[in-house]
This record gives sequence, structure tokens and C-alpha cells, in this order.
Amino acid sequence: MKLLSKNEELCTGCKTCQITCSKTYFKCEDIQKSAVSIDKDEATGKFKINACNQCGNCIRECSAMALYRAKNDIVRIKKESCVGCYSCVGFCPTLSMFYHDSLTEPFKCVACGACVKACPTGALFMEEVKFAKK
Repeated sequence: MKLLSKNEELCTGCKTCQITCSKTYFKCEDIQKSAVSIDKDEATGKFKINACNQCGNCIRECSAMALYRAKNDIVRIKKESCVGCYSCVGFCPTLSMFYHDSLTEPFKCVACGACVKACPTGALFMEEVKFAKK
């Protein structure tokens, strides 16, 4: 499967990826509605990139069974099944499941690659990985 990967050494913190993500999925320029998070480590001055690694740990935590692994192995949310409890947000081991006050369900990276195309430095890229089937 293709997975969003990162090289944080190349990140300049321009937030182009976040703007592109919010425009792609929510049709607005709002970095708070981005499934990619960029934060500056004040101690080192370097940028940290956070996006879902598709581990799937959230799937079993969803009492509404709104989370599932799609045929391409990407973890997806069935919006029509989501009850908006945000348990997945709190449970995510990498803090890569997000929410916004104006939305009724959480959101996450679906490895679409829009941010990769927009990243001016190559800090984001798509990488082929294999998960062990359970």
C-alpha cells in the first residue's frame, strides 16, 4: 500500500501541506481542518510532521464500527455510521486522528497524496509499505 511518509529534515514549516489538505477535503483554507499537522519543536527549532500511519489501532476502539480498513489498506471513516464520540481521537497512539468544532465526525489522513504534490521541499512523499495481514 502507498503510505504518506516524511523527511522532517526537509520541512520548513511553510504549512502548504496543511492548506492543501484542508482545501482538498473541506474546500477551505484552514490548517485546523488539515489531516497533516506541522508543529515546531521550540527546543530544536525543527519541525515535526504528524499524519496517520494507518496502524489501524483505532478500528477496534470504535463502538459505532465507523472505522474500517479499505481494500487499499487505508483506515477510513464511515461518516454515516460515526456517532461523534471522538473515542478514536483520544485513543490514537500517534495523535493523528483530528476533530474540529464545526464538524460532527473526526478526520484523518487517507494518503491521497495531495499534500505530497504541494510540498515545495519534498518533506512529504508516498512510500510503498506492506502490512502483515491479521
